[in-house]
Amino acid sequence: MYSIGLEEEYFVFDARSRRAITRADRTFLASIKKRLGGNVMTEMLQSQVEAVTPVCATLDEARTHLTGYRTALAEEAAARKLGIAAMGTFPLAVWPEQTVTPGDRYKGIVSDLGIIGLRNMLCGLHVHVGLPDPSIRVDLMKRVMPYLPLLLALSTSSPFWQTHRTGLHGYRLAAYDELPRTGLPELFHEQADYDEFVAALTRADIIPDASYIWWAIRPSMRYPTLELRIADSCTRLEDALAVAALFRCLVRALDNDRALNSGFDRVGRAITVENKWHAQRYGIHAVFVDPFRRVSVTAREWLDEILDFIDEDIAALGCQREIARAGAILRDGTSADEQIRIYQAARAAGRQRASALKDVVDWAAAETVACAGPGRAAA
Repeated sequence: MYSIGLEEEYFVFDARSRRAITRADRTFLASIKKRLGGNVMTEMLQSQVEAVTPVCATLDEARTHLTGYRTALAEEAAARKLGIAAMGTFPLAVWPEQTVTPGDRYKGIVSDLGIIGLRNMLCGLHVHVGLPDPSIRVDLMKRVMPYLPLLLALSTSSPFWQTHRTGLHGYRLAAYDELPRTGLPELFHEQADYDEFVAALTRADIIPDASYIWWAIRPSMRYPTLELRIADSCTRLEDALAVAALFRCLVRALDNDRALNSGFDRVGRAITVENKWHAQRYGIHAVFVDPFRRVSVTAREWLDEILDFIDEDIAALGCQREIARAGAILRDGTSADEQIRIYQAARAAGRQRASALKDVVDWAAAETVACAGPGRAAA
């Protein structure tokens, strides 16, 4: 019950120049397919790959799978003078140089979206949580929505875009929100509302099916799950598991108490849109507005409030280690914080921008495959 599955997207780069590759290395793709089978796949742009866990009963299972995927990808990349990095945007990537992966779906998306599709040099973390009653997913989507900005803040790993520092901790969503059917869902109150929306778009041939709805959270079309999509691809594996654990516990808590957040309304959604922007801009350092009490809260205060009402769920799902890591992120910083620190240190030492960005890439590549030490799991 409340099974979990994670999808992680990674950038592939040239190990010498540290620039994102423009075309996929066929031998690299063949080798990772041989080692990982259907658990790894290409993405829309050839500089990206995605790894997908099977359905997992525990986060320890997910950790084992993702550790194996990251290790195998890094080993096969290194054998071809390539590297991989889990980050929301890649510091040394320029979108006009990218090549679209062959395939009818990707061809159709680019045809529909034009330049906006080609600019999709972005990597995210998607978390699926299975539900005892999948028909409740639309209601749960609405009631989980208020917490999405905090989950984004904990995952931020995209402070650079097109070789420049953006001033944001999470630039990925600023670029992603150029696409249609992204951002926060509308306030659908029941499954019939959502079904009517999807039916209207498919009848008009605007989208082929519901998989072309790319909201920050959505009912999965393929699986009986609620899918979190707001998070950046987390450089540190333990950060990804922390975000996944927090989402999973929230889903369980709200599923077991259908009255929780039932009053989430248009004002609350408007506040959540503003909170999302603050998470993109400042990451864990943002000041948020509680969408119910309408008072300001820090990320630490907000997390503490959440932990108070998901305590039983943390114990039931055995997520203590991963939830503790969420607290450690607030103490030590996200990937974006570390990327900015490394970049600023190099620039302060008189290094050129491109050289400083290479340091950022080197750190991210090493951290992507680093084993989680004992200290990283503790708050």
